[in-house]
Amino acid sequence: MPNKPGDPDFVERRSNARKTVVLTGASRGIGHATVKRFSSAGWRVITCSRQPFSEHCPWEAGPEDHVQIDLGDPEDRARGIEEIKERLGGAPLNALVNNAGISPKLEDGGRMNTQNTDEDDWKKVFEVNFFAPILLARGLHDELALAKGAVVNVTSIAGGRVHPFAGSAYATSKAALASLTREMAADFGPDGIRVNAIAPGEIDTAILSPGTEDLVSKIPMRRLGTPEEVAKTIYYLCTEMSDYVTGSEIHINGGQHV
Repeated sequence: MPNKPGDPDFVERRSNARKTVVLTGASRGIGHATVKRFSSAGWRVITCSRQPFSEHCPWEAGPEDHVQIDLGDPEDRARGIEEIKERLGGAPLNALVNNAGISPKLEDGGRMNTQNTDEDDWKKVFEVNFFAPILLARGLHDELALAKGAVVNVTSIAGGRVHPFAGSAYATSKAALASLTREMAADFGPDGIRVNAIAPGEIDTAILSPGTEDLVSKIPMRRLGTPEEVAKTIYYLCTEMSDYVTGSEIHINGGQHV
């Protein structure tokens, strides 16, 4: 049976096949909500995180579609990409969501700024927040191209302004990721791959910094966002509803940036 991208029967089979998304940083918060959103729409979700699959995670396929990978370790990252490719088995990849991110704190929980952040911490943050997204996209390029798929990079409101809690390395890495998103959109576009970003503001998750509630009065909508609201926007950027959207960064912050 012919099985080439140019074959009409192959195109029809691909359009009728179950769609697949690879999601990093799937172990909590926005990652959990995103898994639920795609799973409810019938997608296969291949999750990636530093932790092994937990029995408390909200998706059924779980262990069979979970890849334990340390995105901050170049060698383990390369191994993980190969494992994801093996899991796909040459099938198209409809979406890659680069949600994983780290923002280290001082020992007392304080903000790490440009003067007190060690060089090693800068490098660790950029390995996960900046290098992992582009290397995953490059490593899975063929599978994404086969599906005319989408890449969504998760940046942050901290990438565009000094934030009271987010550290300098985190903020700088997210600003760099926003710029990288535009570069990727230009480079991946000719292959039919769309690349966009979302920039969440204050989202109500279990890892909120103390004092976040004090920011609510400065948000025009006067409330925190929910992980589900972020997940819905990610889903939009991975579907045909956004077929002609690429190189964009959507702010999800209740107007906090205005």
